[in-house]
Amino acid sequence: MPGIDACLLEAMTLPGARGAAIVDWTSGLALGSVGESAGGDHEATAVETAEMARAAAEYSVFTPDDHRTPLGDLPEPAGLPAVEDLMVTTRTAFHLIHFVETTFDSSVFLYLWLDRETGNLALARIRLRGLAERLVLG
Repeated sequence: MPGIDACLLEAMTLPGARGAAIVDWTSGLALGSVGESAGGDHEATAVETAEMARAAAEYSVFTPDDHRTPLGDLPEPAGLPAVEDLMVTTRTAFHLIHFVETTFDSSVFLYLWLDRETGNLALARIRLRGLAERLVLG
């Protein structure tokens, strides 16, 4: 079971990996980061990716109908958002956010920045899911 540093180092072994971080999406705080930062500043990247994660986790448009009550209202948050991954593609890169289920408040995600030419988005999704399942926080 890898901790934060081991998890990030393993994420960086993915083809095309340029940078990785583990971020608390409620505060925007990077719990750890490695490699380059997409914006040139790891802290700013953590805050900006956390804003995207919060939007996806909090807006009902991203909540499947089967997570709604019979009256259509959203149920009380159960921790982990209904969203599994967020993917943003640019002309030169892939940005992947994978929410991590934890025993406390599930407000953590893995962020990976991949070079679009050498990265493999499908492989990255699979590997990040595996890392998230094995990650030990605390």
